[in-house]
Amino acid sequence: MPRQPRRRSYDQHCAAARALDLVGDRWTLLVVRELLAGPRRYTDLHADLPGVSTDMLAGRLKDMEAAELVTRRRLPPPASAFVYELTARGRELLPVLRSLAAWGAPELGEPRPTDAVRAHWYAIPLLGALAGLGAGVVQVTLDEGEFHVRVGADGSVAYGDGVYGDGTTELPDARLRTDAATCRALAGGELTLAEAVASGRAALDRTLRAAGAH
Repeated sequence: MPRQPRRRSYDQHCAAARALDLVGDRWTLLVVRELLAGPRRYTDLHADLPGVSTDMLAGRLKDMEAAELVTRRRLPPPASAFVYELTARGRELLPVLRSLAAWGAPELGEPRPTDAVRAHWYAIPLLGALAGLGAGVVQVTLDEGEFHVRVGADGSVAYGDGVYGDGTTELPDARLRTDAATCRALAGGELTLAEAVASGRAALDRTLRAAGAH
C-alpha cells in the first residue's frame, strides 16, 4: 500500500526537512519516547503525556500510523485491549532521542513547579551510563517510579517497563536505586555510575538473578 501523503510538508528536498515532515510536529517525538518502552494503550499514553489533549494525541497517532512509524493491534484475551507500538522504522528513532536528550540535559536543572515528572523519562539519558554494566536487565528505581534498561551482549541498549505482551515480567539481573538529582548528574556527565555508587548517591545490587534461581 502506498504511503499516504502528509497534510503538512516543508516541501524541501533535504533529508533533515523530510525527517521533520514525519516527526517534527509537537508531541510526536514524545509519543515515540513513550512507545520505545513497549506497547501502550491509548489511556496509558495520555496519562504519561500530561498537557496533550485527547484530540491532539489521537491526531498524532493517526499521522504516525500513516507514516508507518506506529501500528495498532489488539492484545489477546483476557486483555483484549488495543495497544499502539512502534514499527521497526519508529524504533530507529532511539538514537535521535538519545542525541536530543544529551543536548538538552544541561537545560534540566531542578524541576520547575509546573513540571510533570515520570521516572521513565530519565531512561533515555541514562542509557549510556548503564551500558557499562554489561549484558542483562537493570531495574532502575526512583522515588517517582521504576523502569528497566536492557543491555545487549553487543552493547546495544533499550528500555521498557519490564512487562511483555503476554503479561510476563522479566527478572532483572541488577537493581539500581537512586534519585532524580543523581540521574540528572549522570545524564549530564557530571558523575559516573561508579562515582554515584561509591558516594552513596546510588545503590547497586547485582545479585538478583542468582538469588531468584534458588
